[in-house]
Amino acid sequence: MQQDVALTYIEIDHGEGPLKIAMRLRQGSGDAPALVWFSGYGSDMLGTKAEALDTYAGKKDLAMIRFDYTGHGESEGAFKDGTISRWLADALRAIERAAPERIIIIGSSMGGWLALRAVQELKKQAGGPKVEGLLLLAPAPDFTSELIEPDLNDAECKALAEQGYFEEASPYGPEPTIFTAKLLDDGRRNRVLNGIIETGCPVHIIQGKQDADVPYAHALKLMSHLPADDVVLTLVQDGDHRLSRPEDIERMLKAVGDLVSGASGS
Repeated sequence: MQQDVALTYIEIDHGEGPLKIAMRLRQGSGDAPALVWFSGYGSDMLGTKAEALDTYAGKKDLAMIRFDYTGHGESEGAFKDGTISRWLADALRAIERAAPERIIIIGSSMGGWLALRAVQELKKQAGGPKVEGLLLLAPAPDFTSELIEPDLNDAECKALAEQGYFEEASPYGPEPTIFTAKLLDDGRRNRVLNGIIETGCPVHIIQGKQDADVPYAHALKLMSHLPADDVVLTLVQDGDHRLSRPEDIERMLKAVGDLVSGASGS
């Protein structure tokens, strides 16, 4: 049953005092796993894909957890203070607050990296939710070291050394995209493409072949690190990084439905 989902807040302290994380929690019925949305770098829980997922969850009477990382969307904090470790902690705090028994994580771009890291961390927790599926949309694991650092030019290296960040024009809005030295440094400590990734659940990857931000070869590399899991890769011949066209949304929702149907006990 479709319903309005109220905006709520929880707190997290990254060491400089408490910050509010914005959340929207949709209640579901039955024993199907809850859907959890992990946004991309600089994105939020009100984007096209996240909203489509929430509408789908409402129609299917599924629980859904949405939140904004600190420095994003409706959450407090400065974007420039963000790192992979901080945003991972935000995600884990949101999941802890919602307290689902079983989840399926849908991660977009950087959210795909954080989803893989969240699986690793949740496995260490006693009593945490069981991850029963991953849907990774144009996933960007290790993007700081794999996709940004190798292409840094002299001016960007100088900016990182002298001011701690560099900017580049964004194709998605008027504001430039900022990359900080501490983000790059922290990214090295959160690498997942340095060994076998054991998710213990089915993984579906949807990747556009025309993606200018995350080349589809990156998705192929990720697959090579997931040999033990049930992995499906869908390459969209004319798909870009956003994967937000109506046909892309339909493809995403079909994949979510398949994961929900395949989840044990559903």
